[in-house]
Amino acid sequence: MSSQPTPSNVVLVGKKPVMNYVLATLTLLNQGVNEIVVKARGRAISKAVDTVEIVRNRFLPGKIDVKEVKIGSQTVQGQDGRQSRVSTIEITIVRKEE
Repeated sequence: MSSQPTPSNVVLVGKKPVMNYVLATLTLLNQGVNEIVVKARGRAISKAVDTVEIVRNRFLPGKIDVKEVKIGSQTVQGQDGRQSRVSTIEITIVRKEE
């Protein structure tokens, strides 16, 4: 990953259990952040989708909308020096206006 600081409205999904990312997302929402970007790549993409769906359907039903879904790929250099492509996803969720 890059050495740039992560913006305060981004949840980066990795190897931890899904509920860790759900908790991070809910914490940001409780702090007043209205737009959150859930990012993942490779095998973690399914966890990112699960995170958004759990927040939308179980914890805050009817209060969260998916604003945008971006998919793409990145070229990553492995430890052996080979180049490979890794799929990426960015899911932007917003709090519904009431």
